[in-house]
Amino acid sequence: MGSGDREVRDVVPRDAALSDVTMRDVAAREVTVRDVIVLGGGAAGLSGALLLARAGLDVAVLDAGSPRNAPAAHMHGFLTRDGMPPAELVERGRAEVAAYGGALVDTEVAEVLPGFVVRLADGTSQSAPRLLVTTGMRDELPEVAGVAQRWGRDVLQCPYCHGHEVRDQPLGVLATGPVSTHQALMVRQWSDDVVLFEHTHTLSHDEREQLAAVGVRVMPGTVTELVVRDDVLRGVETEGGSTPRSAVFVAPRFVPNTAVLAGLDCRATEQGFLIVDESGATSAPGVWAAGNVVNPRAQVITAAGSGAAAAMALHQDVVLARTGAAVSAKRLHANGFTAELEREVAEIVLGDRRYGL
Repeated sequence: MGSGDREVRDVVPRDAALSDVTMRDVAAREVTVRDVIVLGGGAAGLSGALLLARAGLDVAVLDAGSPRNAPAAHMHGFLTRDGMPPAELVERGRAEVAAYGGALVDTEVAEVLPGFVVRLADGTSQSAPRLLVTTGMRDELPEVAGVAQRWGRDVLQCPYCHGHEVRDQPLGVLATGPVSTHQALMVRQWSDDVVLFEHTHTLSHDEREQLAAVGVRVMPGTVTELVVRDDVLRGVETEGGSTPRSAVFVAPRFVPNTAVLAGLDCRATEQGFLIVDESGATSAPGVWAAGNVVNPRAQVITAAGSGAAAAMALHQDVVLARTGAAVSAKRLHANGFTAELEREVAEIVLGDRRYGL
């Protein structure tokens, strides 16, 4: 574990109780109990953890070390960090979180139980009354020879992230669905020489009209492979021959990393992305979410901002819970113990995470 680790405890957190499942887990083994657990250590997770650690909370960031943007040599569009390697941003962010006492735990999460106990791949467990989910998403690429190997280099997805670097070059767009037409129209803004390869998508009349109007050429036929020589993309091979290209844009299928959250009953879209309110709160009490696991279009700077916003809302929830408990405790001290006051304190402290009542 990273710096900022706290002593392992086997008690219920001070401002919330654990569920039945969690209590059984605590009884069976020692569990490291935190104020907040952040699932995922990318821009969203580290940004949120930094704010929470600065607020004095005991926060742990659990991260498997497999960021979506790892194949990219540089990231762009992040004010003051344009051109920085993604790994460097993470390294700096981890150092900042650790400087404020946040724990950095490098491990995969095996499962998250209601309550919340987070069981890790190394056999240990951590628990907290609140979670910040920033597990991100992954890209499912077309099964075309060369696409996966060149991904993040000269096979690209976002023109705002990489368009400037390949401007005025012969560019291609590998069509896999209607979104590819939109992608081609966007890419056209960076180059006068853009070819859309139909591949698996049959263009409609309107799509062809739009592409023709802005000068995007359409190449029929299935793409068989990308032509690479001397570790450089040279062209795109179709059934009809080879077309020289310097870079190819692809719209992958976005898949949110939410498998470990199955037991939390968080509402999600048909595609599996978590649904949150304006504060970043999910439908599961005690769970906030930010970054690509919520918004597949979020760039690094967007993810970082959403992580900070969700962390602020989470911290305010902590403050309100502790304030309510303090008020009730003061009433109890002033008026003496009664069953009614006991119920009131329990409702405020435990909320939707009641145990043993």
